[in-house]
Amino acid sequence: MKRHLLYGTVLASVVAGLCLAAPRPAIVQRPGQWTMEVRYEHPQQMVLPGGPGGESRFWYMIVTVTNRTGQDADFYPKCDLLTDTFQIVPAGRGVTPAVFQAIKERHQGQYPFLESLQAVGNRVLEGEDNAKDIAIIWQDFDTQALGFKVFISGLSNETAVIPHPVAVDAATGRPVPVYLRKTLELAYALRGDPGLRSSVEVVPKDHGWVMR
Repeated sequence: MKRHLLYGTVLASVVAGLCLAAPRPAIVQRPGQWTMEVRYEHPQQMVLPGGPGGESRFWYMIVTVTNRTGQDADFYPKCDLLTDTFQIVPAGRGVTPAVFQAIKERHQGQYPFLESLQAVGNRVLEGEDNAKDIAIIWQDFDTQALGFKVFISGLSNETAVIPHPVAVDAATGRPVPVYLRKTLELAYALRGDPGLRSSVEVVPKDHGWVMR
């Protein structure tokens, strides 16, 4: 138990250090920098048969990415879910094609061309007609969490480099460089009885751009 508490304390300190040291995204981007337009639906649940207890639970959200930058843009997204208990859940981990198919069928009327994050192409063509509807899917997370954040990167080519607050390069004795990307951060609270997972309500709290 003490080891877990110590690990949590160290992890929280490192995360806090990175957040304090990280620069903010530019208010006015420099020439050559771009950020694509994104619309999104708030996270919701999908439950399928099978798994522990006879069912497997997933969380997902649908984002629409539109490239209005004036040029075709490379697209290498990365999407993590971070709970307030410091559990990090990468999108797509442990997610089978059947999960995406169930989500696609649920939203067929509104998003007939829905793509999974894992299968989406690495290029977004310019213009509204080339907008991409993308399903981002996570395995169920810590049932004791009272909130979580979603981080979506790959929507911009703005980057920054900062020194790591802890790690040091053995050869040079200097802090290891940390490379950051402009990232969309979405914060949510969970309302309801954690024991009744299906009835838990996702409550939007905040959103904005960060360097991560």
